[in-house]
This record gives sequence, structure tokens and C-alpha cells, in this order.
Amino acid sequence: MSTTETAPSALPQHANVSFWSRLRKRFNAVFLITVFLPTLIALVYYGVMASDVYISESRFVVRSPQRGAPTGLSALLASAGISRSHDDTYTVHGYILSRDALKELEKGVQLREAYSQRDIDVFSRFPGLSWDNSFEAFFRHYTDHIAIAYDTASSITTLEVRAFTPELARSVNELLLQMSERLVNNLNDRSRQDLIVVAKREVVEAEERAKKASLALSAFRSNNRVFDPAREAGLQIDAVVRLREELRLTESQIAQLRQVAPSNPQISTLTAQAARLRQAIENETGKALGGRDSLSTKSPAYERLALEQEFATQQLATTLASLEAARNDAARKQLYLERLVEPNLPDTSLEPRRIRAVITVFVVGMILWGVISLLIAGVKEHVD
Repeated sequence: MSTTETAPSALPQHANVSFWSRLRKRFNAVFLITVFLPTLIALVYYGVMASDVYISESRFVVRSPQRGAPTGLSALLASAGISRSHDDTYTVHGYILSRDALKELEKGVQLREAYSQRDIDVFSRFPGLSWDNSFEAFFRHYTDHIAIAYDTASSITTLEVRAFTPELARSVNELLLQMSERLVNNLNDRSRQDLIVVAKREVVEAEERAKKASLALSAFRSNNRVFDPAREAGLQIDAVVRLREELRLTESQIAQLRQVAPSNPQISTLTAQAARLRQAIENETGKALGGRDSLSTKSPAYERLALEQEFATQQLATTLASLEAARNDAARKQLYLERLVEPNLPDTSLEPRRIRAVITVFVVGMILWGVISLLIAGVKEHVD
């Protein structure tokens, strides 16, 4: 009876021992997978396989004519003739990280071939483990090896180029700076051309308008046989005033003679002279202030044409001054790419940081192993 009673209890105990034995084996397997093997792989890769990466660094600033009162570091840079130009700086940044820049680098230093050398480890060279050998894939590879840092306070740009030889890193950095300088010069040339072209077009338009206004005024004078209606009307009114004064004197003489000597023969002569003066006054008044062909009716049209000619002449003078100012501005360079630090030739590799990378893998593995250990301990406690 005792034998049959103890047999069933022995089976669960044996089953529990087998379960915990399997659990410990899994626990050791988890440590092996999460900590030991990744650390060993990282140690082999970073210690033996990983290629040295050299970093060439340069610094530059895009400056333009100073506007406003600078402060802080900007004032210090301005004292050296440097003022910042944010928009154009971002333009240079965009060009450095563009496909056009990569195409030019391909022609200058055969960048694709340099990044595809067999002595570079398979994870770092192009295309690496991927079968994609397209230009777009290489462009992504290129942007991974170019770093641009911009300090908004000082407007200084730091350009870093990563390569697998010191000479290639410096050559690419130097060529990128030369290309950026050419871009800035092209922006200057385009700006100058735009200024001068616009100013010249405005001068041509103003000249054409002044020419039309002058021809219209000349045609008016020729058709109406008058040079300046207002001035000529003034002269005629002056003549009328003189004639009226002469008429007044003549009438006064006639009146005196009729009182003193009514039969004097000069009375008829003076009377005829007074009649001629009245007719002359009427004619001159009619020319100045009379009907449709009088000077007073021609004056508004003439003044309008004269005003248009004066305005066109002033506009022409203004556009000529603007053209001269545009030429003066064009003579001065608007933008500069000022090198503050030339591209250096690195004498030692800065990447990869082998020891730190191995330690990082080990620490991450330990954290992962700890998390899984906690899960296993929770399972064990639940089973118990």
C-alpha cells in the first residue's frame, strides 16, 4: 500500500525538476543570444573588420553688405568685414547636399569608385550588402558621409566630410568649398545682370515715352502754328493793353480838339486812327480769347502735351540715375563665401569609435538580458 501511495507524488516532483532544468537552460541561452554573441560579433567587427573613417573639417561664412547694427558675435565678425546672410547660407547648404554637387564630385574625384573600394569593409562601402547600385542609392550613401552644422548666432557653417582615406576626405571638402564659392559668384552675376537688365529696360521705356511726348508736342506746334499758346496769349494781351492805352490817348486828343477847335482837320485823322485802334484791339482780343482757333482754346491741349513731355523727361532722368546706381551696385560684389578654417588633412581616424561601440553593444545586451530575466522570473513565480 505504501508503495502505491508514494509513486504518484514522485512523478510531479520529477516533472518540476525537469521543468526548472529546461528553464535554466533557456535562461543561459538567452544570455548567450542577447549578450555574449552580440558582444563577440561587435568585438570582431570593430576590432578586426571595420574600416577607419577619416573626417576633414572646414568652416566658412556667407557674408553680404552689412545692414543694421550688429550685436554680440555678429559685431565681432562685422568688425572683420563679415556680415551674415542667412538665406544665401541655406542656399549653399542645399547645394552641397544636392544631386548636382554629387554629379560634379563624381567628375572631379570619382567619388563612387572611391567609396566602393574592396579594402573598405562590406558594411561601409557602396553598395555594401545591397544590390542597388543606382545613383539615388549612391546619393543616400553620399549624404550619410557629409555633415553640415550651422550656428545661427555667428552664421558659421561647419562642413565635415567622412572618407576612408585622409586625402580623399580633404579633397572632397576642398572641392565642395570651391563649388560653393562658384555658386555664390553665379548668384552675384545673376543679381548684377538682373539689376542692369531691369534698369536698362526702364530706360528704354522712358526714352520711348519721352520721344513720343516730344513728337506729339512738335506736331501740335506745327499743326496749330503756335509755339507756346499761353506765352503768346500773354504777349497779345500786353499788345491789347498798349493799344487800349494808345486809343485812350487818341480819344482824349479828339475830345480836346473838339472843344478848342471843332473844325480842326486833325479831328478826322485822329478819328480814323481811333477806329483802326479799336479794330486792332478787337482782332488781338479775338486771337487771344476769342473763338475756336484762339490761343485760349489751344492752351489746355498744349499744356497737357507739355506736362507729358516734362513728366517723361523727369522719368527718363530718374531711370538713367537708377541705371547708374545699378551699375555701381553691380561693380561691388554682393555676396562672399569667406573661409574661416581651411579643410584639414586628418592624421588619424576618428571613426568608428571601436571601444565605445563594443561597450554600447554589451550594455544594450545586458539591459535586454535583464528584461528577459525578469520575464522568466515572473513565469517561474506564476508556476510556483
